[in-house]
Amino acid sequence: MHKDLLRLARAEPAVRRHLALCLAAAVLAGLLVLAQAELLSGVLSGRFALAALLPLAGVVVVRGALGWLQGVSAGRTATGVKSVLRARLMRRFQESGPAGPRSGELVTLVGRGLDALDPYLSGYLPAAAVASVVPIAVLARLFVADLASALIVLVTLPLIPVFGALVGWTTKTVTERQWRALSRLGGHFLDVVRGLPTLRAFGRARHQSTVIREVAAAHRAATMRTLRVAFLSSLVLELVASLSLALVAVPVGLRLLSGSLHLDTALLVLLLAPEAYLPLRAMGTKFHASVEGVAAADEAFALLTPASGDRDGRTGGTPDAQPREARRAGTRPPEIHFEHVTVRYPGREEPALDDVSLVVAPGERVALVGESGGGKSTLLHLLLGFITPSEGRVLVDGVDLATLDLDEWRRRLAFVPQRPHLFAMSVADNIGLGGAASPELIRAAAASAQAAGFVEAMPQGYETVLGERGVNLSAGQRQRVALARAFCRPSAEVLLLDEPTARLDGRSEAAVVEATRTLAEGRTAIVVAHRPAMIGLADRVVRIGAGRIVHDRHSDALTAERGDAR
Repeated sequence: MHKDLLRLARAEPAVRRHLALCLAAAVLAGLLVLAQAELLSGVLSGRFALAALLPLAGVVVVRGALGWLQGVSAGRTATGVKSVLRARLMRRFQESGPAGPRSGELVTLVGRGLDALDPYLSGYLPAAAVASVVPIAVLARLFVADLASALIVLVTLPLIPVFGALVGWTTKTVTERQWRALSRLGGHFLDVVRGLPTLRAFGRARHQSTVIREVAAAHRAATMRTLRVAFLSSLVLELVASLSLALVAVPVGLRLLSGSLHLDTALLVLLLAPEAYLPLRAMGTKFHASVEGVAAADEAFALLTPASGDRDGRTGGTPDAQPREARRAGTRPPEIHFEHVTVRYPGREEPALDDVSLVVAPGERVALVGESGGGKSTLLHLLLGFITPSEGRVLVDGVDLATLDLDEWRRRLAFVPQRPHLFAMSVADNIGLGGAASPELIRAAAASAQAAGFVEAMPQGYETVLGERGVNLSAGQRQRVALARAFCRPSAEVLLLDEPTARLDGRSEAAVVEATRTLAEGRTAIVVAHRPAMIGLADRVVRIGAGRIVHDRHSDALTAERGDAR
């Protein structure tokens, strides 16, 4: 049993109700086999009159109704669990930042991955409930009817779960490989589709088609291995069950011919014996069909688990558990010190940052320049808590960032990314994102970010609902809405900007630069910049290349720096 899935099902009242109904219907339908076999054997042997066919038909009808009820309840259980998991995964993805899963892999997980839970929730769980009750009930009835047959069933019955478990371990391993291959295929394919214009512009589209073929071939090979193991498991379970039934049926036939066994008892044994093995065989078959869903559920809960604490499994702790220096911070812009920081990303040999030491004084404005991929954005992600140093540490007013409450620290930050994400909700909700901002504060923030003009010109003004990712706004307008978000955090002491003027025209760039100048007043500001206008706001220019600080110049060198910022 998947403990996390069952815990989630029990935590949701509607899901818990449907799951209980599903399991109860499955068990009752299984137990009615006893009454069905009793009536049928009695009619065939002449012990019951033909009138007993009427209650027999009633039992069959009730079993059919219970099967229908089980199917409906199982479907609703699966739908409820998948809906809750999808909502939690999307919420977790929005909170995790760049440290979260790739969007393509997340799409594969919340789509195909969670859909694969249907065989587990609607098939395996009911089969497991039946297998835990019906074989025991059948065995008890056989002990009453015929001791010799009951002993044979008692000895051979454990063979099915034993062989099923042996094959199941192999099935689980190969299915997990298949799921990883599918996740990689889905994630890479979506990323390629999204970046197809860029790939075409740089002549890399043909190479990516080769990569996709290789990934698809790996997934195909993993799928064929999984199917071979699944067919092998079905063969093993059917063979064991058939041999066990033969061990029961042959002695019963011989004893019936010799006259030592009554026809009524023989028929009852022959009808009930298969029902003792059938639930275990069904459970094994349903397990193999549900392993892919279980692998997806493992990945989903692995993504959801860090939400209860910080990135290293530590919780923020109570305020009393925090260092005194951290509690005193916030009275002024903090001093930020990167102390011999090295960052390595998984799957990359070269470090993103290599032994970087940098001090940003309180209220200082620092521009980070250099070629793309040099490590500038990584510095911002360190401060945001999205990633942690492989070596070294980041100090805030002398306190290690790893010891601070991340939620409290992020409330002291204002972050404007290079590509701000706007949600499909009103302009006011997008500006006041993450806080209970008053309408007055939202309007003042929009005015400070020079966004009030185009917002008020919209059909419903601040209540105008934007398209997903702000598709109905220009790049400059989206950037100014993102700056308005930062203005909506008056308590923020540190301003982090990641190329806020990239891809903007001259007019939009001038508006964003002027808004940034106002926003940076009285705050510590770290700006990743390429444009001379944005660099001109800085007190210092720090050039980063290949993960190292190339040089660090103050404002008297800005003029020379602007000429070679790229």
